[in-house]
Amino acid sequence: MRVKAHWFRAESAKSPEEVASAVAFISFRIAQNMLKSMRKAQFDIAIGPQYFDFIAESLAFVIQCACRIAWPRFPEASRLAFATELAHRVADHLAENQSELLGAQTPAEVRAGFIERLNRRFEEYADFGYGPDGPDFAFHRYFASLIAERMPEKDQRWTYDQVIAIEGPEAAATVARSLAGLLDTGPGRARRRAAPTAGE
Repeated sequence: MRVKAHWFRAESAKSPEEVASAVAFISFRIAQNMLKSMRKAQFDIAIGPQYFDFIAESLAFVIQCACRIAWPRFPEASRLAFATELAHRVADHLAENQSELLGAQTPAEVRAGFIERLNRRFEEYADFGYGPDGPDFAFHRYFASLIAERMPEKDQRWTYDQVIAIEGPEAAATVARSLAGLLDTGPGRARRRAAPTAGE
């Protein structure tokens, strides 16, 4: 998955809140892409509550990855600001979409439910490692177990393979690339002036 993750003017460092707001938008795209990929692999994810439960769980995973990557890049005082803004912006995106499409809950209820879920996941994922290559196996396996719980029984066994081998690593890698771009304060790449060649 390719995402645009560079500031138009990147010469000065952005605040944790600015970075978090951009990551929130990217996180939602990653979660939607994960769902699309699972469906393409013939996993049944129905439009409705299951759809948004899958999205919410995927968002919680992506946020864990983003915070693990960003932590070493921010001073201690900025870490909470980043995590808080990221959680709130993602919750807003989810609440707006879910309440509009399902209507069973108000945006405030969806938002509160997601923040509660996210707080639990921060505690649970804290036991797992995250290195230079991304989440460790236990991290991915726990995410797979949470997704499997939300799948039809016929798909649960295969969910582990799909999430551990494909969906989790791809999501984590996209988050890493995105944050690398958003936290880069060097001069932007020169724009291509030549006509694009075939395949671009």
